Amino acid sequence: MRRFFDTNVLVCLVDRSDPVRHARADAVFGQAADADQVLLSAQVLQELFVTVTRKLARPLSRDDAELLLKGLVAFPVVSIDAELVLAAAAISGRHRLSYWDSAIVAAALAGGATEVLSEDLQHGQVIDGITIINPFESRNRK
Repeated sequence: MRRFFDTNVLVCLVDRSDPVRHARADAVFGQAADADQVLLSAQVLQELFVTVTRKLARPLSRDDAELLLKGLVAFPVVSIDAELVLAAAAISGRHRLSYWDSAIVAAALAGGATEVLSEDLQHGQVIDGITIINPFESRNRK
């Protein structure tokens, strides 16, 4: 089982301003990494770099953000190509999602994921066979 990680969950790995969310993101990511279940996309890595260098209260330096990315690219990363763009556009139309959320789902599908871990989509929703899991929902904490 592959688990696709959205940007917002990865940001919580870096951002320690909310210790509870940081600990939860660390636990969920660590569990998936130990089981070789992590799946990412080029979109997520791009968004992560921008967010951690510009939008956090305590942003990372560019060098530290690059080191973070270099560590993450050890996991499978779905590339953005014309086929993915078209798939995302189709998902957007079918499910009335934003293009960017649809691109996350399309990348998860392309990479063979069964779950998307994100707080941007509705928890428990199933989109084209992919289950959305919000790891920060209280009922998901173990």
